[in-house]
Amino acid sequence: MLLEAQQIGFRYDKGPWLFRSVDIAINPGEVVGLVGPSGCGKTSLGRILAGFEKPQEGSVKLGGKPLPASGFHPVQLVFQHPEKAVNPRWTMRRMLQEGGEPDKGLLSSLGIEPDWLSRWPNELSGGELQRFCVARALGTGTRFLIADEMTAMLDAITQAQIWHAVLAEASRRDIGILVVSHERKLIDRICSRVVDTAEWR
Repeated sequence: MLLEAQQIGFRYDKGPWLFRSVDIAINPGEVVGLVGPSGCGKTSLGRILAGFEKPQEGSVKLGGKPLPASGFHPVQLVFQHPEKAVNPRWTMRRMLQEGGEPDKGLLSSLGIEPDWLSRWPNELSGGELQRFCVARALGTGTRFLIADEMTAMLDAITQAQIWHAVLAEASRRDIGILVVSHERKLIDRICSRVVDTAEWR
């Protein structure tokens, strides 16, 4: 089931185009890197692929069909700042249930302690909260993951633990990943293919 953006063009309101005529495709199980300078549209493309934004031009298809408009979305996005992606009125257990019943093995590999499930978002550190966001994004219905600077705010040890867990889970379930990052070392280490936004100009 291919995730494919064809001839995508996007801009905010009537401002300048961030990009036009962009094509990108991600295969199941493939880890693709997306690199480029700040302001070039990397995050906007990720949001379009996950259904958070609508392009002014072009289309996004999953398995040859338009992205679903309701229900659990098969393309999940993990943001850089987890505090912006959680409901402060929900416990962590309830948050995880948005993605389906959480897999205990995945929670363990992400370093999530069982007693954290009853906590509220403000009782967790940024790194702990991001682990939950990653676990939720890897719910049972997820086919593709957009990781937008997913571990940029974390220390090296936490980054390594999260990526090890994510890549293992993606390999096991044949999940395709788009890694949006300014860290070229990370991109080169984990991605099988790299898309450079310089090619959009």
